[in-house]
Amino acid sequence: MQNKTQKTEPRLVKLSVNQMLTPSHCSDINGTSLAEWAGLEGTNASALEKDIGPEQFPINEHYFGLVNFGNTCYCNSVLQALYFCKPFRESVLAYKAQQKKKENLLTCLADLFHSIATQKKKVGVIPPKKFISRLRKENDLFDNYMQQDAHEFLNYLLNTVADILQEEKKQEKQNGRLKNNGSGVTTEIETESKTESTWVHDIFQGTLTNETRCLNCETVSSKDEDFLDLSVDVEQNTSITHCLRDFSNTETLCSEYKYYCETCCSKQEAQKRMRVKKLPMILALHLKRFKYMEQLQRYTKLSYRVVFPLELRLFNTSADAVNLDRMYDLVAVVVHCGSGPNRGHYITIVKSHGFWLLFDDDIVEKIDAQAIEEFYGLTSDISKNSESGYILFYQSRE
Repeated sequence: MQNKTQKTEPRLVKLSVNQMLTPSHCSDINGTSLAEWAGLEGTNASALEKDIGPEQFPINEHYFGLVNFGNTCYCNSVLQALYFCKPFRESVLAYKAQQKKKENLLTCLADLFHSIATQKKKVGVIPPKKFISRLRKENDLFDNYMQQDAHEFLNYLLNTVADILQEEKKQEKQNGRLKNNGSGVTTEIETESKTESTWVHDIFQGTLTNETRCLNCETVSSKDEDFLDLSVDVEQNTSITHCLRDFSNTETLCSEYKYYCETCCSKQEAQKRMRVKKLPMILALHLKRFKYMEQLQRYTKLSYRVVFPLELRLFNTSADAVNLDRMYDLVAVVVHCGSGPNRGHYITIVKSHGFWLLFDDDIVEKIDAQAIEEFYGLTSDISKNSESGYILFYQSRE
Protein backbone atom coordinates (compact mmCIF):
# COMPACT_ATOMS: atom_id res chain seq x y z
CA MET A 1 0.00 0.00 0.00
CA GLN A 2 3.02 2.33 0.20
CA ASN A 3 2.83 2.93 -3.55
CA LYS A 4 -0.98 3.02 -3.69
CA THR A 5 -1.24 6.01 -6.05
CA GLN A 6 1.24 4.63 -8.54
CA LYS A 7 -0.52 1.29 -8.48
CA THR A 8 -4.08 2.52 -9.03
CA GLU A 9 -3.79 5.43 -11.48
CA PRO A 10 -3.06 3.31 -14.60
CA ARG A 11 -6.02 1.07 -13.77
CA LEU A 12 -8.39 4.02 -13.40
CA VAL A 13 -7.26 5.63 -16.67
CA LYS A 14 -7.67 2.33 -18.50
CA LEU A 15 -11.19 1.81 -17.18
CA SER A 16 -12.23 5.40 -17.87
CA VAL A 17 -11.21 5.21 -21.53
CA ASN A 18 -12.14 1.60 -22.22
CA GLN A 19 -15.04 1.05 -19.85
CA MET A 20 -16.64 -1.53 -22.15
CA LEU A 21 -13.50 -3.63 -22.50
CA THR A 22 -12.82 -6.59 -20.26
CA PRO A 23 -9.94 -5.69 -17.90
CA SER A 24 -6.86 -7.88 -18.11
CA HIS A 25 -7.58 -9.52 -14.74
CA CYS A 26 -11.21 -10.27 -15.64
CA SER A 27 -12.56 -13.54 -17.01
CA ASP A 28 -15.25 -14.91 -19.23
CA ILE A 29 -17.95 -16.46 -17.05
CA ASN A 30 -18.07 -19.55 -19.26
CA GLY A 31 -14.37 -20.25 -19.59
CA THR A 32 -12.54 -19.79 -16.30
CA SER A 33 -11.32 -22.65 -14.15
CA LEU A 34 -9.69 -22.40 -10.74
CA ALA A 35 -6.55 -23.91 -12.23
CA GLU A 36 -6.04 -20.80 -14.37
CA TRP A 37 -5.83 -18.74 -11.21
CA ALA A 38 -3.29 -20.96 -9.49
CA GLY A 39 -0.22 -18.83 -10.27
CA LEU A 40 -1.80 -15.49 -9.39
CA GLU A 41 -3.58 -16.93 -6.37
CA GLY A 42 -0.40 -18.46 -5.01
CA THR A 43 1.51 -15.18 -5.25
CA ASN A 44 -1.20 -13.04 -3.67
CA ALA A 45 -2.14 -15.63 -1.07
CA SER A 46 1.38 -16.19 0.22
CA ALA A 47 1.96 -12.41 0.43
CA LEU A 48 -1.29 -11.90 2.36
CA GLU A 49 -0.59 -14.74 4.80
CA LYS A 50 2.88 -13.31 5.35
CA ASP A 51 1.49 -9.80 5.97
CA ILE A 52 -1.03 -11.07 8.52
CA GLY A 53 1.36 -13.55 10.09
CA PRO A 54 0.66 -17.17 11.08
CA GLU A 55 0.32 -16.28 14.76
CA GLN A 56 -2.18 -13.49 14.10
CA PHE A 57 -4.26 -15.22 11.41
CA PRO A 58 -7.82 -15.58 12.81
CA ILE A 59 -9.06 -19.11 13.44
CA ASN A 60 -11.88 -20.21 11.10
CA GLU A 61 -11.56 -17.07 8.96
CA HIS A 62 -10.99 -16.99 5.20
CA TYR A 63 -9.96 -14.14 2.93
CA PHE A 64 -10.84 -14.95 -0.68
CA GLY A 65 -10.86 -12.64 -3.67
CA LEU A 66 -13.63 -12.95 -6.26
CA VAL A 67 -13.06 -13.35 -10.01
CA ASN A 68 -14.33 -10.42 -12.12
CA PHE A 69 -16.43 -11.59 -15.08
CA GLY A 70 -15.98 -8.52 -17.28
CA ASN A 71 -17.87 -5.88 -15.30
CA THR A 72 -18.78 -7.52 -12.00
CA CYS A 73 -16.62 -5.45 -9.63
CA TYR A 74 -19.85 -3.68 -8.50
CA CYS A 75 -21.16 -7.09 -7.40
CA ASN A 76 -17.88 -8.40 -5.94
CA SER A 77 -17.39 -5.28 -3.82
CA VAL A 78 -20.88 -5.48 -2.28
CA LEU A 79 -20.62 -9.25 -1.68
CA GLN A 80 -17.30 -8.80 0.16
CA ALA A 81 -18.79 -6.02 2.31
CA LEU A 82 -21.81 -8.17 3.20
CA TYR A 83 -19.64 -11.21 3.92
CA PHE A 84 -17.82 -9.20 6.59
CA CYS A 85 -21.08 -7.95 8.12
CA LYS A 86 -21.09 -10.91 10.51
CA PRO A 87 -24.83 -11.01 11.35
CA PHE A 88 -25.62 -11.16 7.62
CA ARG A 89 -22.98 -13.81 6.90
CA GLU A 90 -24.19 -15.98 9.81
CA SER A 91 -27.81 -15.72 8.64
CA VAL A 92 -26.90 -16.67 5.06
CA LEU A 93 -24.86 -19.67 6.25
CA ALA A 94 -27.71 -20.75 8.54
CA TYR A 95 -30.04 -20.59 5.53
CA LYS A 96 -27.60 -22.79 3.59
CA ALA A 97 -27.78 -25.37 6.39
CA GLN A 98 -31.53 -25.74 5.77
CA GLN A 99 -30.77 -27.48 2.43
CA LYS A 100 -33.21 -25.58 0.22
CA LYS A 101 -33.67 -27.38 -3.10
CA LYS A 102 -35.14 -24.77 -5.47
CA GLU A 103 -32.42 -22.52 -6.89
CA ASN A 104 -32.83 -18.77 -6.45
CA LEU A 105 -30.54 -15.80 -5.84
CA LEU A 106 -30.41 -16.52 -2.10
CA THR A 107 -29.45 -20.20 -2.53
CA CYS A 108 -26.67 -19.09 -4.90
CA LEU A 109 -25.50 -16.49 -2.39
CA ALA A 110 -25.59 -19.11 0.38
CA ASP A 111 -23.56 -21.53 -1.77
CA LEU A 112 -20.95 -18.82 -2.41
CA PHE A 113 -20.64 -17.83 1.26
CA HIS A 114 -20.48 -21.50 2.26
CA SER A 115 -17.77 -22.14 -0.35
CA ILE A 116 -15.65 -19.32 1.12
CA ALA A 117 -16.29 -20.31 4.74
CA THR A 118 -15.39 -23.99 4.22
CA GLN A 119 -12.24 -23.63 2.12
CA LYS A 120 -9.26 -25.67 3.31
CA LYS A 121 -6.96 -22.81 2.41
CA LYS A 122 -7.11 -19.60 4.41
CA VAL A 123 -6.67 -17.30 1.41
CA GLY A 124 -7.20 -17.56 -2.34
CA VAL A 125 -9.59 -16.75 -5.20
CA ILE A 126 -13.11 -18.02 -5.94
CA PRO A 127 -15.13 -17.47 -9.15
CA PRO A 128 -18.73 -16.53 -8.13
CA LYS A 129 -19.92 -18.01 -11.43
CA LYS A 130 -23.20 -19.52 -10.21
CA PHE A 131 -24.27 -16.34 -8.40
CA ILE A 132 -23.47 -14.05 -11.36
CA SER A 133 -25.28 -16.37 -13.80
CA ARG A 134 -28.38 -16.37 -11.58
CA LEU A 135 -28.23 -12.59 -11.13
CA ARG A 136 -28.06 -12.02 -14.89
CA LYS A 137 -30.87 -14.51 -15.44
CA GLU A 138 -33.17 -12.83 -12.90
CA ASN A 139 -32.62 -9.19 -13.81
CA ASP A 140 -31.93 -7.75 -17.28
CA LEU A 141 -30.34 -4.68 -15.68
CA PHE A 142 -27.32 -6.80 -14.73
CA ASP A 143 -27.30 -8.97 -17.87
CA ASN A 144 -24.74 -6.98 -19.87
CA TYR A 145 -21.13 -5.84 -19.75
CA MET A 146 -21.83 -2.22 -18.79
CA GLN A 147 -20.62 -0.96 -15.43
CA GLN A 148 -23.45 -1.08 -12.88
CA ASP A 149 -24.11 0.92 -9.74
CA ALA A 150 -23.05 -0.84 -6.52
CA HIS A 151 -25.79 0.84 -4.48
CA GLU A 152 -28.50 -0.24 -6.92
CA PHE A 153 -27.17 -3.79 -6.69
CA LEU A 154 -27.10 -3.71 -2.86
CA ASN A 155 -30.67 -2.46 -2.82
CA TYR A 156 -31.79 -5.12 -5.30
CA LEU A 157 -30.00 -7.92 -3.45
CA LEU A 158 -31.34 -7.09 0.03
CA ASN A 159 -34.90 -6.65 -1.24
CA THR A 160 -34.74 -9.84 -3.32
CA VAL A 161 -33.43 -11.88 -0.38
CA ALA A 162 -36.16 -10.43 1.86
CA ASP A 163 -38.83 -11.24 -0.78
CA ILE A 164 -37.58 -14.84 -1.07
CA LEU A 165 -37.68 -15.31 2.71
CA GLN A 166 -41.16 -13.78 2.97
CA GLU A 167 -42.46 -15.97 0.15
CA GLU A 168 -41.03 -19.07 1.85
CA LYS A 169 -42.71 -18.10 5.13
CA LYS A 170 -45.96 -17.59 3.26
CA GLN A 171 -45.67 -21.02 1.61
CA GLU A 172 -44.90 -22.66 4.96
CA LYS A 173 -48.02 -21.08 6.46
CA GLN A 174 -50.17 -22.18 3.54
CA ASN A 175 -48.83 -25.72 3.82
CA GLY A 176 -49.58 -25.73 7.54
CA ARG A 177 -52.93 -23.97 7.33
CA LEU A 178 -54.86 -27.22 7.47
CA LYS A 179 -53.39 -29.34 10.22
CA ASN A 180 -54.61 -32.63 11.51
CA ASN A 181 -54.87 -32.33 15.30
CA GLY A 182 -54.92 -36.08 15.82
CA SER A 183 -58.70 -36.43 16.01
CA GLY A 184 -59.35 -36.06 12.31
CA VAL A 185 -60.36 -32.43 12.77
CA THR A 186 -58.48 -29.83 10.77
CA THR A 187 -57.42 -26.54 12.28
CA GLU A 188 -56.93 -23.41 10.21
CA ILE A 189 -53.97 -21.20 11.06
CA GLU A 190 -54.67 -17.51 10.59
CA THR A 191 -52.31 -15.60 8.35
CA GLU A 192 -51.09 -12.19 9.37
CA SER A 193 -52.30 -9.37 7.17
CA LYS A 194 -49.07 -7.40 7.34
CA THR A 195 -45.81 -8.46 5.71
CA GLU A 196 -43.67 -10.55 7.99
CA SER A 197 -40.26 -9.42 9.09
CA THR A 198 -37.20 -11.44 8.01
CA TRP A 199 -33.61 -11.58 9.19
CA VAL A 200 -32.76 -9.05 6.47
CA HIS A 201 -35.08 -6.61 8.26
CA ASP A 202 -33.73 -7.63 11.68
CA ILE A 203 -30.21 -6.73 10.52
CA PHE A 204 -30.60 -3.72 8.21
CA GLN A 205 -34.01 -2.17 8.81
CA GLY A 206 -34.35 1.08 10.70
CA THR A 207 -37.26 3.50 10.96
CA LEU A 208 -37.45 7.19 10.06
CA THR A 209 -40.16 9.44 11.40
CA ASN A 210 -41.26 12.43 9.33
CA GLU A 211 -42.38 15.13 11.78
CA THR A 212 -44.47 18.08 10.56
CA ARG A 213 -45.39 20.96 12.89
CA CYS A 214 -48.13 23.38 11.90
CA LEU A 215 -46.93 26.94 12.59
CA ASN A 216 -50.51 28.10 13.19
CA CYS A 217 -51.83 25.61 15.77
CA GLU A 218 -48.49 23.98 16.75
CA THR A 219 -49.92 20.50 16.20
CA VAL A 220 -47.23 17.96 15.36
CA SER A 221 -48.05 15.03 13.08
CA SER A 222 -45.64 12.22 12.32
CA LYS A 223 -45.39 9.46 9.76
CA ASP A 224 -43.03 6.49 10.05
CA GLU A 225 -41.06 5.04 7.15
CA ASP A 226 -38.81 1.97 7.20
CA PHE A 227 -35.45 1.83 5.43
CA LEU A 228 -32.74 -0.74 4.67
CA ASP A 229 -30.15 1.93 3.89
CA LEU A 230 -29.95 5.72 4.10
CA SER A 231 -28.93 7.87 1.13
CA VAL A 232 -27.35 11.19 2.14
CA ASP A 233 -26.23 14.22 0.12
CA VAL A 234 -22.54 15.11 0.16
CA GLU A 235 -20.75 18.46 0.32
CA GLN A 236 -17.09 19.43 0.01
CA ASN A 237 -14.85 19.02 3.08
CA THR A 238 -17.47 17.63 5.45
CA SER A 239 -18.00 14.51 7.55
CA ILE A 240 -20.60 11.77 7.51
CA THR A 241 -21.94 13.25 10.78
CA HIS A 242 -22.51 16.56 8.96
CA CYS A 243 -24.24 14.71 6.10
CA LEU A 244 -26.61 13.03 8.56
CA ARG A 245 -27.30 16.33 10.31
CA ASP A 246 -28.09 17.87 6.92
CA PHE A 247 -30.40 14.93 6.19
CA SER A 248 -32.44 15.88 9.27
CA ASN A 249 -32.41 19.67 8.85
CA THR A 250 -35.69 21.47 9.48
CA GLU A 251 -37.44 22.57 6.28
CA THR A 252 -40.09 25.31 6.18
CA LEU A 253 -43.14 24.64 4.01
CA CYS A 254 -44.57 27.91 2.72
CA SER A 255 -46.06 29.65 -0.33
CA GLU A 256 -47.26 27.02 -2.83
CA TYR A 257 -45.73 24.28 -0.64
CA LYS A 258 -47.95 24.93 2.39
CA TYR A 259 -49.02 21.94 4.46
CA TYR A 260 -52.66 20.90 4.83
CA CYS A 261 -53.28 20.80 8.58
CA GLU A 262 -56.03 18.40 9.69
CA THR A 263 -56.57 20.43 12.89
CA CYS A 264 -56.89 23.80 11.15
CA CYS A 265 -58.70 22.23 8.16
CA SER A 266 -56.71 24.48 5.84
CA LYS A 267 -53.29 24.92 4.28
CA GLN A 268 -50.80 26.42 6.69
CA GLU A 269 -47.11 27.18 6.89
CA ALA A 270 -45.31 24.35 8.64
CA GLN A 271 -41.90 23.01 9.60
CA LYS A 272 -40.86 19.55 8.51
CA ARG A 273 -37.94 17.42 9.63
CA MET A 274 -36.77 13.81 9.38
CA ARG A 275 -35.57 11.93 12.44
CA VAL A 276 -34.33 8.39 13.05
CA LYS A 277 -36.81 6.57 15.29
CA LYS A 278 -35.34 3.06 15.25
CA LEU A 279 -31.65 2.45 14.70
CA PRO A 280 -30.74 -0.70 12.74
CA MET A 281 -28.26 -3.37 13.79
CA ILE A 282 -26.18 -2.56 10.71
CA LEU A 283 -26.45 0.96 9.35
CA ALA A 284 -25.78 1.12 5.59
CA LEU A 285 -25.07 4.68 4.45
CA HIS A 286 -25.07 5.54 0.75
CA LEU A 287 -23.21 8.73 -0.19
CA LYS A 288 -24.97 10.36 -3.15
CA ARG A 289 -21.84 11.00 -5.20
CA PHE A 290 -23.49 10.95 -8.63
CA LYS A 291 -25.38 14.09 -9.62
CA TYR A 292 -27.15 14.96 -12.86
CA MET A 293 -25.66 18.14 -14.37
CA GLU A 294 -28.12 19.97 -16.65
CA GLN A 295 -25.39 21.81 -18.55
CA LEU A 296 -23.55 18.55 -19.29
CA GLN A 297 -26.73 16.50 -19.85
CA ARG A 298 -25.24 13.62 -17.88
CA TYR A 299 -24.39 12.39 -14.41
CA THR A 300 -21.06 13.43 -12.95
CA LYS A 301 -19.21 12.25 -9.87
CA LEU A 302 -18.88 14.40 -6.75
CA SER A 303 -15.44 13.42 -5.49
CA TYR A 304 -15.87 15.66 -2.42
CA ARG A 305 -13.84 14.83 0.65
CA VAL A 306 -16.24 13.33 3.20
CA VAL A 307 -14.64 12.02 6.39
CA PHE A 308 -16.18 8.83 7.78
CA PRO A 309 -15.08 7.96 11.34
CA LEU A 310 -14.27 4.47 12.60
CA GLU A 311 -16.86 5.04 15.36
CA LEU A 312 -20.24 6.70 14.86
CA ARG A 313 -23.13 7.78 17.06
CA LEU A 314 -26.31 9.18 15.54
CA PHE A 315 -27.66 12.42 16.99
CA ASN A 316 -30.52 13.02 14.56
CA THR A 317 -32.87 10.75 16.52
CA SER A 318 -36.48 11.37 17.53
CA ALA A 319 -37.53 11.98 21.14
CA ASP A 320 -39.13 8.52 21.32
CA ALA A 321 -36.25 6.76 19.55
CA VAL A 322 -35.47 3.14 20.37
CA ASN A 323 -31.83 2.44 21.42
CA LEU A 324 -30.84 6.07 20.74
CA ASP A 325 -27.46 5.68 22.50
CA ARG A 326 -26.34 2.94 20.13
CA MET A 327 -22.67 3.19 19.10
CA TYR A 328 -21.53 1.96 15.69
CA ASP A 329 -18.20 0.67 14.39
CA LEU A 330 -17.20 0.89 10.74
CA VAL A 331 -16.89 -2.65 9.32
CA ALA A 332 -16.84 -2.16 5.54
CA VAL A 333 -16.66 0.50 2.83
CA VAL A 334 -17.50 0.06 -0.85
CA VAL A 335 -15.23 2.48 -2.71
CA HIS A 336 -15.83 3.92 -6.19
CA CYS A 337 -12.68 4.53 -8.23
CA GLY A 338 -12.99 6.72 -11.31
CA SER A 339 -14.63 9.87 -12.62
CA GLY A 340 -18.25 8.92 -13.31
CA PRO A 341 -21.10 6.48 -12.59
CA ASN A 342 -20.71 4.45 -15.79
CA ARG A 343 -16.95 4.27 -15.82
CA GLY A 344 -14.41 3.24 -13.25
CA HIS A 345 -14.12 0.45 -10.75
CA TYR A 346 -15.31 -0.69 -7.32
CA ILE A 347 -13.19 -2.04 -4.48
CA THR A 348 -13.97 -2.78 -0.83
CA ILE A 349 -12.16 -2.26 2.45
CA VAL A 350 -13.27 -4.34 5.43
CA LYS A 351 -12.38 -4.68 9.09
CA SER A 352 -11.82 -8.24 10.26
CA HIS A 353 -10.57 -9.27 13.70
CA GLY A 354 -9.03 -5.88 14.39
CA PHE A 355 -7.19 -5.30 11.10
CA TRP A 356 -8.15 -3.88 7.70
CA LEU A 357 -8.14 -5.59 4.31
CA LEU A 358 -8.60 -4.28 0.78
CA PHE A 359 -10.51 -6.48 -1.69
CA ASP A 360 -9.99 -5.58 -5.36
CA ASP A 361 -11.77 -8.41 -7.20
CA ASP A 362 -9.29 -11.34 -7.04
CA ILE A 363 -6.63 -9.34 -5.16
CA VAL A 364 -6.66 -9.13 -1.35
CA GLU A 365 -4.23 -6.97 0.61
CA LYS A 366 -3.76 -6.06 4.27
CA ILE A 367 -3.72 -2.28 4.80
CA ASP A 368 -3.05 0.09 7.69
CA ALA A 369 -6.02 1.79 9.36
CA GLN A 370 -4.49 5.15 8.41
CA ALA A 371 -4.83 4.20 4.72
CA ILE A 372 -8.62 4.56 5.06
CA GLU A 373 -8.11 8.34 4.82
CA GLU A 374 -7.16 7.82 1.17
CA PHE A 375 -10.80 6.95 0.48
CA TYR A 376 -12.42 10.11 1.93
CA GLY A 377 -12.32 11.86 -1.47
CA LEU A 378 -10.60 14.92 -2.92
CA THR A 379 -10.28 18.41 -1.44
CA SER A 380 -10.24 19.87 -4.97
CA ASP A 381 -13.52 20.31 -6.85
CA ILE A 382 -11.79 19.59 -10.15
CA SER A 383 -13.40 16.54 -11.78
CA LYS A 384 -10.82 13.79 -12.03
CA ASN A 385 -10.29 10.18 -11.05
CA SER A 386 -10.72 9.55 -7.36
CA GLU A 387 -11.09 6.66 -4.94
CA SER A 388 -13.93 7.70 -2.66
CA GLY A 389 -16.15 5.99 -0.11
CA TYR A 390 -19.56 5.25 -1.66
CA ILE A 391 -21.38 2.85 0.69
CA LEU A 392 -20.48 2.67 4.40
CA PHE A 393 -21.46 -0.23 6.66
CA TYR A 394 -21.57 0.49 10.39
CA GLN A 395 -22.31 -2.32 12.84
CA SER A 396 -23.78 -1.59 16.25
CA ARG A 397 -22.01 -2.69 19.39
CA GLU A 398 -23.68 -5.31 21.54
